Amino acid sequence: MRAPRFIQRPPADAGTERADARAALLTPRAQAAPKYFYDRLGSHLFEAITELDEYYPTRTEAAIFARHAADIARWTGTGVALVDLGAGNCAKASRLFPLLEPRRYVAVDISVDFLRDALRQVQREHPATEIVGVGLDFSRSLDLPGELTDGRPVFFYPGSSIGNFTPDEALDFLRRIHARATGGGLLIGVDLVKTREVLEAAYDDALGVTAAFNRNLLRHLNREIGSDFDPADWKHVALWNAEASRIEMHLEAGRDLAVHWPGGGRRFARGERIHTENSYKYEPHAFEALLRAAGYGAPVCWTDERGWFAVWWAPAT
Repeated sequence: MRAPRFIQRPPADAGTERADARAALLTPRAQAAPKYFYDRLGSHLFEAITELDEYYPTRTEAAIFARHAADIARWTGTGVALVDLGAGNCAKASRLFPLLEPRRYVAVDISVDFLRDALRQVQREHPATEIVGVGLDFSRSLDLPGELTDGRPVFFYPGSSIGNFTPDEALDFLRRIHARATGGGLLIGVDLVKTREVLEAAYDDALGVTAAFNRNLLRHLNREIGSDFDPADWKHVALWNAEASRIEMHLEAGRDLAVHWPGGGRRFARGERIHTENSYKYEPHAFEALLRAAGYGAPVCWTDERGWFAVWWAPAT
């Protein structure tokens, strides 16, 4: 039986990464990059989030694919090179295999150890398919070997992860995908604007799984930058910013405290926050305009009956 192939792209300079993370914590409104959610534990916690009653995106997106499978395949074509950005446990892409019949599956993720485990299972289930894992922080660069995207590449970016970028960052990212998707295109999931109650519950569940996911970022930072955050000192906060059309996640200090790291540190007053994630929500016309501005041909859109979520096919002609 074939074994999955793994490619580790050169990581960013560790010293630069540490300096950037520390600098973000020292800004007047402290920040931490969402990529620090995804160590091995964080990846498992996110899996758990997708099973929560409150977290509608995963099951709503899956229902769109199930309902419109034949039409989606008509637009994307079959026998494609399927490039899964932020592959995680590869479950979403695996459900597309009967639909797209990929000749090659390229799973890209920053959490390499988690990805290795997932791809072994994918290869067992699809022994005839070429399976390749790429360890890469694709938010910085789409540095993929050219042979992986030859033919008809279909870039797959589900779950509305595009919402983690600001609109300007999203435009730049969509352009970078477009440059690598010639002859194919982009299949992307996008969360849509809805009521505050539904949105805030999805990011602040009753069981506290999202809170654990958010606080785990601090444990990851401790390993990466040598800090001494105590996650128990921090409260999870999720709120809808209607003006910016985004959910914001923060960690709020529960008391006056000091955090240290080699060569520096910062004091946080009780109630002061670290901004850990944005999740932008789009109106359909606004996201279509973004795709067109990034250079894609006429996009095709499918939504659920409530209009909560959308899946787009955007050809890169």
